[in-house]
Amino acid sequence: MRTGSIAARALRHALALPILLALTACGTSASEEADWPVYGGATNENHFSPLGQINAGTVARLKPVHAIDLAVPRANSEPIEVGGVLYVTGGLSIVQAFDVETGKRLWRFEPQLDWTAPKMRFGWGARGLAYAGGRIFVGAQDGQLFAIDAKTGKQIWAVQTTQGRDDGRYITGAPRVFGGRVVIGHGGADFAPVRGYVTAYDAATGKQLWRFYTVPGDPAKGFEDEAQAMAAKTWTGQWWTHGGGGTVWNAITYDPDYDRLYLGTGNGAPWNPRIRSPQGGDNLFLASIVALDAKTGKYLWHYQENPGEAWDYNSTMDIALARLRIGGYHRNVILHAPKNGFFYVIDRETGKPISADKLGKVTWASRIDLKTGRPVESPGMRYEGGAASEVWPGNLGLHNWPPMAFNPGTGLAYIPAVETGMKMTDKGVDPARWQPIPGALNNGVPELYADGFRATGAASLIAWDPIHKSKAWEVRTPAPWNGGVLATAGKLVFQGQIDGHLVAYDGATGKQLWRYPTGTAALGTPISYAHKGRQYVSLVVGPPLGSQFVLEGVSAHGYNYRTQPARLVTFALDGTGTIPAPATPGPEQPLIDPAMQLDPAKVSLGGALWGACMACHGTAARSPGSAPDLRASPLHHMQAAFRQILHDGTLASRGMPAFPEFTDAQIEALRHYIEAMARADRAPPR
Repeated sequence: MRTGSIAARALRHALALPILLALTACGTSASEEADWPVYGGATNENHFSPLGQINAGTVARLKPVHAIDLAVPRANSEPIEVGGVLYVTGGLSIVQAFDVETGKRLWRFEPQLDWTAPKMRFGWGARGLAYAGGRIFVGAQDGQLFAIDAKTGKQIWAVQTTQGRDDGRYITGAPRVFGGRVVIGHGGADFAPVRGYVTAYDAATGKQLWRFYTVPGDPAKGFEDEAQAMAAKTWTGQWWTHGGGGTVWNAITYDPDYDRLYLGTGNGAPWNPRIRSPQGGDNLFLASIVALDAKTGKYLWHYQENPGEAWDYNSTMDIALARLRIGGYHRNVILHAPKNGFFYVIDRETGKPISADKLGKVTWASRIDLKTGRPVESPGMRYEGGAASEVWPGNLGLHNWPPMAFNPGTGLAYIPAVETGMKMTDKGVDPARWQPIPGALNNGVPELYADGFRATGAASLIAWDPIHKSKAWEVRTPAPWNGGVLATAGKLVFQGQIDGHLVAYDGATGKQLWRYPTGTAALGTPISYAHKGRQYVSLVVGPPLGSQFVLEGVSAHGYNYRTQPARLVTFALDGTGTIPAPATPGPEQPLIDPAMQLDPAKVSLGGALWGACMACHGTAARSPGSAPDLRASPLHHMQAAFRQILHDGTLASRGMPAFPEFTDAQIEALRHYIEAMARADRAPPR
């Protein structure tokens, strides 16, 4: 499906292409080198390459150069490239370096991680890394930040960015580096009582320079700065006992024009605002963009996209910087497509919204009031009093963390969109008595898909015109999830897709120009760079990281972690390499033990505890392929072995963390739950 007047828009955007980019699109000179040293390609996070050797006239000649098996679990990170060397990270935050031309591995760095830390259960691997001054920077699941020698792969320094092994914080985002400083945030608020913050370190030594908290702490302990005191006025009750949330697990953008950082903050912890802030309030700085002085970390301004956030509507999606001619004036702006379904254009200097328009189906609000900057919420969306609220978009958002791209030549932003809904209720929840379950998804919304409601989900790639505030075009993509997007000066848009293809579209019209099978789900973000006058496109493909819904979608396309390894695939014009054909996985066959006498009470308790296992092992114990399907494993029939794995962590080195807080009774309940799910799904004999 395409929308808008395609011919008129295509002509307008083609004429708008700057002469420099038009010349670049004619070819890459033999002497030209163009690196991709940081997440997003540059600090503006446009995910845009100024190269045009690969364009509409040449893209048909795009072929593989090499496909490298990474030998790591779950990888969807964005690689970087400097001086003809590709650097990539993945599951377990392992970093590897490869020669661009030959694919030869130059080194491999495997960080020493604390596998006994509870936070290791919920880190899904790093989404990216950064290069500066001959060093590679990467964050790890246990909260460490590493600096590595780019030539040798040897560790230079490491610092623990989180506050102890049991604090619930972990890192999955890419560090950002600029001006001799490296900045990192963290995740974890969905699973533990976490208070978000961002920290800056000296890139040479690892010394901490400053830290900014994104939600206020306990007033009795004093506030770190004036911004915390201001934010505390927007909270009620004893919010600090629940952590508050607001974690910055992805979006951090440096703005050299103002020497500022922009942070995209996360949802509340728990999601249910009547638990964390019972008398209401906006709950700053949840679901906001916060501007800081890059040198000092001092608060400058904020814009809250979802006051009193209640739906897991993160604002942690990438923050892109642009300069647009709006109302006859050139303005420095932020382009932002958070989860909540609106596309925002925000003044970088003041933080005031210029425009905010719906990208797709949005029911939680009718519009954004630009005078106040606040959403006009629709009635009945806050699932109060035990009522069920059908809300669009769902908690996956209309746009999630896979990055959008912006092409300054076409003037369009390209957004990997998904369209799902949810039906929420907190029926049975007493906010005054609510207590989290250790290690589980503790959102305070026990029935996220009430009454069995679950939208099947759709996906599309949207080209959005931020000046005219409308879609230039939209194409449907395989559901239910999208990969990140790359735009180039060749007026192409590249996107990897869940069905196992890398696709190139005409950036002005959305016409598909090229498509190539990658052998597995292609949900990483492509990058483009030049080495020795040759333009390349690289992408990490393989077992995914992220939400259960995404993993189920991958499994539906026939991909899983056992048969499709994580790979780094690289393309160039007239490439002569190959990509191995995908293995054909067979369906998992649940194993049952007829002699096991199921106890309904234990099955019920096991189901309540399953939230601690679901992110990896699947809804109702049906693995989507990112971890073993426990229904099909005999281990749940072996009481002693099952306890050793779950309680003692005998498989921790292989990515299965320990749960020492689970009692023997709880472990036994999980065994009964898995057996019950196996029996429910076992195909009847023929």
